Amino acid sequence: MAEICFHPSIEGAQHGAKNLAQFCDYAKKSGAAGAQPSNFMLQNDTGGFKSAEEIKATFSKAELSLDGVSAHCAFWVHTTAWTGSPTIRPFTPADVLKKSPAEIEQWAEDYILRLFDLCAELGLKVVPMFWGVAFGWEVAGGYPWGFWKGGDYDLIKEGQERFVTKTAKIRAAANKLGIYLAHEIHPGTGAMCADDFNMLVKICDGDKCLAVNADPSHCWEGESWETRFLKTASRIYSCHVKNFVIRPGIPLRLMEADWQKRAMQFVDIPTGDLNMTRYIELLIHSGYPKRYCEVMGRKTAPLIVEAESAYRDLEATSTNGIQYVRDNLCFPVAAGSFEDEMGA
Repeated sequence: MAEICFHPSIEGAQHGAKNLAQFCDYAKKSGAAGAQPSNFMLQNDTGGFKSAEEIKATFSKAELSLDGVSAHCAFWVHTTAWTGSPTIRPFTPADVLKKSPAEIEQWAEDYILRLFDLCAELGLKVVPMFWGVAFGWEVAGGYPWGFWKGGDYDLIKEGQERFVTKTAKIRAAANKLGIYLAHEIHPGTGAMCADDFNMLVKICDGDKCLAVNADPSHCWEGESWETRFLKTASRIYSCHVKNFVIRPGIPLRLMEADWQKRAMQFVDIPTGDLNMTRYIELLIHSGYPKRYCEVMGRKTAPLIVEAESAYRDLEATSTNGIQYVRDNLCFPVAAGSFEDEMGA
């Protein structure tokens, strides 16, 4: 009998207005079998984290599997603070923001290491995240003429050295605990395409903890999701299920903060430009479900919904996404070729 290797799950970062219990209740009622809370949902009232026992009890009560912890925001602060960017402010305590960039970075590193300890207690081996602007905003902006190297500077080489140095303690801790840091390859982050990510792996001497969080909705500027995830297939340990559309005639790099006016729009999973079934097939081809189940000791791997829309209500969009994944993407996987029984 063909086996189903996936279960529907949901990412928690967009649902930050809910506490952990409320988020789990929402996920269960929407049809999810698991959930991936944000690091903020695991915090207590004193700036630390809830106990592993309390977190496990919350998930047990909701009858959900704990599929990972979304730690994008903490890692963004850690690898971006050196630039002085205001984009770290929403994710950093007010008293910490008064400190120097180096002190903010140190706070973020300490926070991440404490989060790792909690993950170890929870039995979590996969931490979806993304590295911040380790190479600087000039490189992250993708300025087409370059000017990234001159007589007295080399932004790429400096960025490589900066990444290796700044992430060394975090990577060492992850490796000690058997944790995989699943970078979401994403415009404006420490690795914006497959080649960027593979470069990070190379400069870190093939570090085992450097993994990928597959998300096809960030492949909208020259690199297809198939190209991206075939190039990084062996390091995919996590995934998001998300869709988008490109509105014709509008520049992708338009300086517009209003999502409704942007060229690239995140949309309902069933109605975007991407064929989500083909994406799931590629995840199977990459070995993601087998890899996740082996390191986590699970029977199924999560398809983690991160549905967003500038027009449709967030909860309605997410619920629709969970149910679409449950009903259409958690399909029985072929055990062999369809030719096997021909003529039998």
